[in-house]
Amino acid sequence: MKISNSEFKLMEIIWQDGSVKSGELAAKALESLGWKKSTVYTVIKKLTLKGAVKSENSVITPCITREDVVNERSEEILTSGYRGSLPMFLTSFLKKEKLTKAEAAELKKLIDEYTETEEN
Repeated sequence: MKISNSEFKLMEIIWQDGSVKSGELAAKALESLGWKKSTVYTVIKKLTLKGAVKSENSVITPCITREDVVNERSEEILTSGYRGSLPMFLTSFLKKEKLTKAEAAELKKLIDEYTETEEN
């Protein structure tokens, strides 16, 4: 399910609360995003049509997790921008950002944890 950047911003508020009344969501979006009520309701409608949220009795509830959306976006970036190559992505990222020793250690641990092993 493809979620636009504006839809993602509203979803962030919804995920924080789990379920939220539409009026309360509009107030939070005004405060944090500067959105008018009509904009919020338009985005809610789009998200409902996509199946990302459900709206019952003016209560908006997420039907997808943040993790699922972020994973989908990450795969899309990796596929479209880096031909599916994780090393190419990391090389591009690391040319601009240096890792701290703690971050490097954490990445090494993750690589070890998720590296395929040959079964004999």
